[in-house]
Amino acid sequence: MINIKDVAKAAGVSTATVSRVLANTDSPVRPETKERVLKAINDLGYRPNLVARSLRAQKTAKIGLVVSDIRNPFFTAISRAVEDAAYEQGYSVLMCNTDENPDKEALYLDLLHDENVAGVIFSPTHQFSEGAKEYNATIPFVFVDRTVKSRHVDMVLLDNGPAAYDLTTHLIENGYRKIAGLFGNASTTSPERNRGFNKALKDHDLTPFATHFIPPRIQQGYETALALLSQTDKPDAIFTSNSMLTAGAFRAIRDAKLSVPKDVGLVGFDETTWGELVEPPITVIAQPTEEIGRTATELLFQRIADPSRSPKTIILNGELHIRGSSVR
Repeated sequence: MINIKDVAKAAGVSTATVSRVLANTDSPVRPETKERVLKAINDLGYRPNLVARSLRAQKTAKIGLVVSDIRNPFFTAISRAVEDAAYEQGYSVLMCNTDENPDKEALYLDLLHDENVAGVIFSPTHQFSEGAKEYNATIPFVFVDRTVKSRHVDMVLLDNGPAAYDLTTHLIENGYRKIAGLFGNASTTSPERNRGFNKALKDHDLTPFATHFIPPRIQQGYETALALLSQTDKPDAIFTSNSMLTAGAFRAIRDAKLSVPKDVGLVGFDETTWGELVEPPITVIAQPTEEIGRTATELLFQRIADPSRSPKTIILNGELHIRGSSVR
């Protein structure tokens, strides 16, 4: 029996695109794409199950959650908050992990569309963020952590620049002058944090010892930090833009047989369990993950209830937690 996947394969499109053509919705499907889909339907003799389609047209009591790296404790904490808030409203959560891969991201967005979820909470890849102004969702979306260029979406963000400024200023006030910055290269948050980092240094007549934009992974943080610390002229502090890079840098400092914070200070973003348990514990900007997750879920339900309401951008503040890794 011919099914929708056969049509999608023949037309060279996703199953979600076939569904949009069949539903004849207002969603933007290019005329040439629609023509290919209709030709594939005709050539294959596809006959949609009208009963199943009418049932699927009713949105389910499910929402989607798309995160960029579930191994990152920041996204794990947000996921828990979203799940709790959704459960309280009688909804379940379908969670997808993209690994910062645009192809996986596109696959999961199509999947969630096919599942007829009521809406999606989404931490997009850098590639999606850059093209979001061209994106027209057929289901409600709320973006978390990362900005998108479109002005017609709901977002829940951190005030990244001021948070990075405070974290860098703390290092400077504790006597560090040769400060290197490690920033993830996969999201819009890193440039914002880099601007705060640079502004704090400039305001104190300093320049970055080094700045590296690298994949936001433990191994990349480790290799980059170890290379810096292997030089004759070493940084005396390392600033990291997420907890994965912080973990890698901490291990590199230990492997280089250097002392934290005497030889090298270390600060980063995001609270983690391990960061409080190591010696010395790590100074961080703690993001309000519970508030981020619950706020995003609340905005999504508001959007589901009122699709025409004006979009909102909610910016939350991080909190500087000073610990032993940065106080000499």
